[in-house]
Amino acid sequence: MQSIDQARRRLKLRDLQILLVVARRGSMAKAAADLAISQPAVSRAIADMERTLGVRLLDRGRHGIEPTHFGSALLKRGTTIFDELTQGLQELEFLANPTVGQLRIGSSESMAAGLLPAVIDRFTRRHPGIRLDVAQTVLGTFDYRELRERKIDLLLGWTPANFSAEDLVVEPLLSDPRVVVAGKQSKWVRFSRLDLADLADELWILPPPDTFPGAAVAELFRAGGLDMPCTPLTTLSIHLCCRLAATGRFITLLPGSIVQFGGRDLYLKTLPIKLPRTSMVSTAIVTLRDRTLSPAATIFIECVREVSRSIVARSRARPK
Repeated sequence: MQSIDQARRRLKLRDLQILLVVARRGSMAKAAADLAISQPAVSRAIADMERTLGVRLLDRGRHGIEPTHFGSALLKRGTTIFDELTQGLQELEFLANPTVGQLRIGSSESMAAGLLPAVIDRFTRRHPGIRLDVAQTVLGTFDYRELRERKIDLLLGWTPANFSAEDLVVEPLLSDPRVVVAGKQSKWVRFSRLDLADLADELWILPPPDTFPGAAVAELFRAGGLDMPCTPLTTLSIHLCCRLAATGRFITLLPGSIVQFGGRDLYLKTLPIKLPRTSMVSTAIVTLRDRTLSPAATIFIECVREVSRSIVARSRARPK
């Protein structure tokens, strides 16, 4: 390789962008179309970079063009470079006009069905010019890929107990108790007190056992000395759980915030079953540790904190 000083002087942001697009598309022709330049220009830019660095960045494989281990290392840093540049430009835009901006949010479906709508309602009333882009994130394996690849600015969702990752910052918001839910016309809503054992023969809708929510539910039943109930359907879809529970035929477990914010509209009723404190799930804001938050992200996070504090205050004031 050439010296770092020489390579740094000769590398251009435009060439690095071309490399990123080629790697993403797996084809120089497709990259040229995306970038609205000729294919020879793409090939020339890649060749110039390889000559400058003295290493091969791309190989042609069975599935098209693939980065070498040199290319992968540069691409990882290049993604960060362009993300930080975008963040810097967004900050300049916000400083020039604090009423505009853009924010990319990752949200688990449970947050999207409960806390998040209340946050967005408050935030958009205060900052109508900031555009929000919400992407649904499945928290089944906890790899936080979208956050680590900087496709989203922050993530709202459940986090498992004792979760830690060196590259992530987790800010707990509130402990959201799970509740047992049935449709308003279910026979069980007439009871003033129930135990999980009373519902052992009912049809339950539960999360898949190989996911974090599913494992937590299985532990809940084990702690009560119960076998897992009959589950004709396993799903992570909150929408599906709510719609089917509303028919009165099924029982399900939901975070309490979902019923609090949308239970009336969803025709759901919380059954009088006292679950252990271990049934609570921790909802949190997750961000990338070494990434500077944009002004829009900062004020959005403060809005999330406000709504979360109001929920905690209401729950403490509620009669026991």
